[in-house]
Amino acid sequence: MYRAIYIATSAAAVKDRELEFINRNIANLNTIAYKKERTAFSSFLTAPQGVFNASTRVFLNPDITVTTDFSEGKLINTSNPLDLAIKGRGFFVLEGNRYTRRGDFQLDSEGYLVNYKGLKVLGANSKPIRVPSGKIIISRDGQITVDGRTVGRLKLVEFPDENKLIKVGDSLYVTSLQQQPVESDSEVLQGALEGSNINVIKEMVLMIDSMREFETFQRTIRAIDDISSKAINEIGRI
Repeated sequence: MYRAIYIATSAAAVKDRELEFINRNIANLNTIAYKKERTAFSSFLTAPQGVFNASTRVFLNPDITVTTDFSEGKLINTSNPLDLAIKGRGFFVLEGNRYTRRGDFQLDSEGYLVNYKGLKVLGANSKPIRVPSGKIIISRDGQITVDGRTVGRLKLVEFPDENKLIKVGDSLYVTSLQQQPVESDSEVLQGALEGSNINVIKEMVLMIDSMREFETFQRTIRAIDDISSKAINEIGRI
């Protein structure tokens, strides 16, 4: 009886965690270049090893696996010369071995190209890019010219397996020792930003389904608890 409660509780815990990530996706609907997250879970049998029958019970492991969907978001035209989007699998490189697809860049007080958190954007020579005042043109291969004079070239990289990237905040990533970035031939689009890849309708449907399942598990727990209480009371009368 109590094992059934544990099973229902494990399922409710998984659905609660799933709802947490769905809510996070919806909250970042308008975050530039945000990549939606999906959850997966594992289960294990409570029966002895090698035994499986109709009465076998299955626990859901509350330690879920989170994966990031790196599909491209829709382009948002801004006409701002420092707003950049990437077409392809590439990432911009920032100081401190940080990588991002979020390209709402600006110039700091010293003229360096920085991201919205003030991290310097690196050029093909792995050094920060300094941009003088003037008309800025950034070509599709990342070449930066100001008033017709070349001042640098953006460094674009990609990874053999994006799922091995470690997410830091909403739009920054670091890489593990298991893989190193390689040069990317992705294209840079000036005057545009990549939106999030969140489909709000799909996320709302997922939220409703998960909430219903969570409520079902809650009702199951209460029903089992009621049955247990009645059984204990009946035994006490004997």
